[in-house]
Amino acid sequence: MRAVQLQAHDPAWADEARAEALALAGVLDDGLLAVHHIGSTAIPGLPAKPVIDLLAVARTLAVFDRRRGGLEALGYRWRGENGLPGRRYLTREDPGSGRRRVQLHGYAEGAADIVRHLAFRDFLRSDPRAASDYAREKLRCQSLHPDDTGAYSDCKADWIRRTESIALAAMTMAAASQTG
Repeated sequence: MRAVQLQAHDPAWADEARAEALALAGVLDDGLLAVHHIGSTAIPGLPAKPVIDLLAVARTLAVFDRRRGGLEALGYRWRGENGLPGRRYLTREDPGSGRRRVQLHGYAEGAADIVRHLAFRDFLRSDPRAASDYAREKLRCQSLHPDDTGAYSDCKADWIRRTESIALAAMTMAAASQTG
């Protein structure tokens, strides 16, 4: 078990995510369509574990599979689907501290999880009240499970699922209003 270490939001996380995205683009080349900064480090003002979550979208999952060696050369540890079919999951640790620094979630274009992740992120970015509620939930779960990241994640899961549903509905309504 690992301790849950939440930190105040650090604006440098966005720069780190951009730098990581450039490195990934160099390896994944023309098979890469986009890299999105997701997770709590992507939400200004939100406390977070200091781990950058990136969502990489490729033409197919085979892009990640074919470039596994290049990703590993960047320091990523290949974890395969890691319990989520249709995803490639990789992690990278900080060489100095050995602590996890980046989590890469790779998907093929059109995967439903892409929309879910981006809707959640965008909703929290655009709704300060929801972001504040999430901060409270994170702190509540940290206080209940200070030394168990798995239990901490499980504690937040219902809140996240409910908010994802709201975020997806808001995104659908916004898209419908734009199309007329």
